[in-house]
Amino acid sequence: MKIKWLVIAILFLSIFFQEQFLIAQSKKDTIVVAFYNQENLFDAIDDPDKDDAEFLPSSKKEWTEERFGKKMFNMARVIRSMNDNRGPDIIGFCEVENQKVLETMVEKHLSDLDYQIVYKESPDKRGIDVGLIFKKDKFTFLSMNADTVILSDRYPTRLILNANFVTKSKDTLHVFVNHWPSRRGGADASEKNRVEAAQTLKKSIDKYLSISGKANIIAIGDFNDEPTNNSIKETLNAQPISFSEIEKLPKNFNKNLYNLAYAKKMNGEGSYKYQSEWDMIDQIIISGNLLTNKSFHLICNSFEIYKPDFIVTHSGKYEGAPFPTYGGNRYLGGYSDHFPVMVKFLLTKK
Repeated sequence: MKIKWLVIAILFLSIFFQEQFLIAQSKKDTIVVAFYNQENLFDAIDDPDKDDAEFLPSSKKEWTEERFGKKMFNMARVIRSMNDNRGPDIIGFCEVENQKVLETMVEKHLSDLDYQIVYKESPDKRGIDVGLIFKKDKFTFLSMNADTVILSDRYPTRLILNANFVTKSKDTLHVFVNHWPSRRGGADASEKNRVEAAQTLKKSIDKYLSISGKANIIAIGDFNDEPTNNSIKETLNAQPISFSEIEKLPKNFNKNLYNLAYAKKMNGEGSYKYQSEWDMIDQIIISGNLLTNKSFHLICNSFEIYKPDFIVTHSGKYEGAPFPTYGGNRYLGGYSDHFPVMVKFLLTKK
């Protein structure tokens, strides 16, 4: 009889602790944030207000509705494959022609993932803009701002998009999507343009940090500079982070910015291959509070250059590089000339 009651007691305790474990697990969630340069995601319709002649049926690229449809399918395939085929919870884009393009992607190819779009038209003459989509079941959208980057030569460039959310852990999250001016004309000659973009971003970030030293900030984008360049490391003051030394962070680390792509750069890796060199120009930068915030914080060493086999070039001169849509004017039918980047955060619901 005693053995019988002992078995019942053990069974009861087993069920109780299993339930407690499941309850604890249900309060935690992994949040994936990503960025992906779409490599000229243009529709095939002429926009008289934009210089989109390169991506029309009559152009040398012979950009048609059929090719546009194939491109949309390809890009959505990459997005869907992220986060164990669940898609990222937030993903920023650049080189998107207009909001309608994103709407088509979300409604036609990603409708089951319940994404919402954040977008604003940029003054860029070519019509290559930044945008963002997020999962409505993971975030409450608060507001959107867009900062104009004023270059010294007054040439219009992309906006810096700022989307603000509340997480399921009741944390406010500020996300900035960037596509800084290119290196056209040479890296040194064009550096001042990216420094001016960095100053614009820094000003907006500092505004949030002045309100709260514990602001949760994520800056994602194609910065057209690397983690070691002046615009990123000096002007923006985005520093490397050693996860083995988090307990040794400086006193005011909450107000510092940390570049999660820095280690990949130092390891010789990159998201974009120019000639024979890898460039780490697609990056994710976070504020210090996201290193230690108990309810919503970075999962250490989770930053990755996402390159599943199907978006990689497997032969020839560009073996190992991203498999793009075009090689010059030659249609290849691939994806993008950039690899996406992504990072994971642990969220604890309150």
